[in-house]
Amino acid sequence: MIEPIIQYIDEPFLTFANSQKAIDPRDGLMLFGPFDTKKVQGQKTIGIIGTHSLRQTMIDYLKKIHLPIFNSDKSVVRPNFPGLEAVFGISVNFNNIPQLDVTEQDINKYLKYTDAHQRVHNLVNLYVDKLNQYYKQEEIPIDLWFIAIPQSIYQFGRPNSRIKKDDSNVSIGLKAKDRHSKQSFLFPEMQEEVDLLQEAYQFEVDFHNQLKAKIISSKIITQIIREDKINYENSLIEEKKITEERKFDTAKAWNISTTLYYKLGGLPWKLNAVREKVCYLGLVYKKTETDEKNKNACCAAQMFLDSGDGMVFRGNVGPYWNKRTGEFHLPKKDAIQLISKSMEAFFDKFGFYPTEIFIHAKTYFDDNEWAGFEEATVGKSKIIGVRIRENNTFKIFRQFQYCVPRGTVLQYDTNKAYLMTKGFIPRFKTQIGVETPNPLEIAITRGDTDIYTVCKDILGLTKLNYNACIYGDGVPVTLKFAESIGEILTAGRNIQAGVLPFKHYI
Repeated sequence: MIEPIIQYIDEPFLTFANSQKAIDPRDGLMLFGPFDTKKVQGQKTIGIIGTHSLRQTMIDYLKKIHLPIFNSDKSVVRPNFPGLEAVFGISVNFNNIPQLDVTEQDINKYLKYTDAHQRVHNLVNLYVDKLNQYYKQEEIPIDLWFIAIPQSIYQFGRPNSRIKKDDSNVSIGLKAKDRHSKQSFLFPEMQEEVDLLQEAYQFEVDFHNQLKAKIISSKIITQIIREDKINYENSLIEEKKITEERKFDTAKAWNISTTLYYKLGGLPWKLNAVREKVCYLGLVYKKTETDEKNKNACCAAQMFLDSGDGMVFRGNVGPYWNKRTGEFHLPKKDAIQLISKSMEAFFDKFGFYPTEIFIHAKTYFDDNEWAGFEEATVGKSKIIGVRIRENNTFKIFRQFQYCVPRGTVLQYDTNKAYLMTKGFIPRFKTQIGVETPNPLEIAITRGDTDIYTVCKDILGLTKLNYNACIYGDGVPVTLKFAESIGEILTAGRNIQAGVLPFKHYI
């Protein structure tokens, strides 16, 4: 322990087109354009899959965001949206939008299935089968598919969702003891029927994760869009709620457009003054079974480069879960394999190994695990282990109208500090949220480096969420999507996912 030291990290600048700088992504995009402005530009071919009415709604919304959208709430600092082409230099080729039809009749048919596994599996296949068929035929290359889903799929396509009792419901499925049974049947027709039913139980009950898992081997890039996010004007909700939704029109346009640009292959922005030849790995763990007695889990790593982009590496499935400690840890051989895979991908991209690798996790690293990491990097890179977790037992107060600024660091040990990734933002002259935010607890648990440098890097990594266009997240991107990536990798058995860019998972 040391005498507590309070320091402040200036808000990290972002780099946009022509090396121009800004701290707010929306300011930089509006004033200078995206970082990869020369790499990704012009008309793009977008595909849409969904019901007839939702496909038209999606086209109407895409046309809407090609035009300026103004903030309806003048009392809140929400920047106006100048338009997709004005900001990003890209446009949708409306003269050629391949469309795949999913009928309302088929959707309503499977929405009546009482067995959640059968319901979600069949709903997902309505979209996946047609996407894969199109992919194999390769009629017209598609840069990105928008998957437009009705609110009903979102509502009844999630874990623990239940449909209302109705005489028209369909009770089709298998009992728990028969779901993974290897029993053979005398008649081929019966065997085929049981095999089809059993297939549904190989996947998680989650429409989003299951769909992403089923198409990941085809490398089809998708963006799922819910009906209520783009069509509230024609919904049955009351006028007061519609007025409230209008307040977020600009935010939705910024978010969807940024995600679209990133999934088309461009970096909207990158960190300024980022330390070169450094990479950050976020460890991802997800149990393959909900059974407490089952220790098996899937491990993966998210690698984020100094460019700001990222890739995901799937490791092995093994008994990594420790019920007593509530933590995941890799055996030495699996740790070597996972880090080696990441190192070689970095080398393939740049022709050299990173000088430093920072491994971010929510738990400590045990001795066997760390020995594997060190063996994989010896003679190539310096490796540092960092534990990051949200702390809800400690707050920093100040006698002022607003809470402490984002970027405040309270160091209380040579290798430990609290970092405020939320708080007062001078750019907005206010704080996000009404409560005093909780800090991140940062600890260097392995290796040797400066805690202030680690906190500075982590604050920068809160600004690399390309799935949204916001000032900054509360957690770094190395951990931001860890849970969702783990869920996709374990959404089905034997998911075949190679080394893929991060955009395939969000």
